[in-house]
This record gives sequence, C-alpha cells and structure tokens, in this order.
Amino acid sequence: MARRCELTGKGVQTGHNVSHSNIKTNRRYLPSVRRVKLVSDALNRIVTLKISTHALRSVEHNEGIDNYLVKQPDAKLSLNARRLKRDILKARKDRGTAADLTLPAEADAEAVEVDEANA
Repeated sequence: MARRCELTGKGVQTGHNVSHSNIKTNRRYLPSVRRVKLVSDALNRIVTLKISTHALRSVEHNEGIDNYLVKQPDAKLSLNARRLKRDILKARKDRGTAADLTLPAEADAEAVEVDEANA
C-alpha cells in the first residue's frame, strides 16, 4: 500500500533511530494517511480519496473538496485528483459558476459594505 497523500503528495520519509551510544539504525517516518469520503457539491456525489490529516484540515478550511482542488496546482495532485479537478471545473463551467470562488464570509462582508453605502 503506497502511503502517499493524493492532494499534497506527502509521503514516507526516512531517517535514523539514534541510540545513546550514537549507533544509527534506519527507520521510516510514515505520514498520517487515511481513506476518506468527501462530498463534491459540483459533481453531486461522494468522492473517496486517500489523503493526509493535514490535507483534510486544508479541505475543511477551504469549505470543501471542490474549492480546494480548484486552488491547487496540478503538479501537487495525483492522477486521480487531477481527473477529479477536471470534472469539477467542467461541471462548474456547465453550471456557470466557474468564477464564483468567493467564500461565504467574504460575500457577507461585501453585502454589509453595500448596505452601509446605501444607508
């Protein structure tokens, strides 16, 4: 089982266990990779990806897998994630929401500014 995050590319690193007598033995540092199911709003389906816990927090911060994938460069993403990104962009283009990437908090702030200007 390849322990690599499909969104960030984070994988296994190597290093040494160092004893008190300074003897170095090889070891592996494994990333915290989990298989998770995420809901894609653009595709209206559940997507299963193998991602790190750090990437999961980033997805939640960006308010969903759709916004996260659109913002990521293709070089970081796995083949499966690049295909998913392409499908999401295509679905957004069909719905006419490709340019609508503002977060709800930003939209609320803009609405408040407009209300203050009208008052």
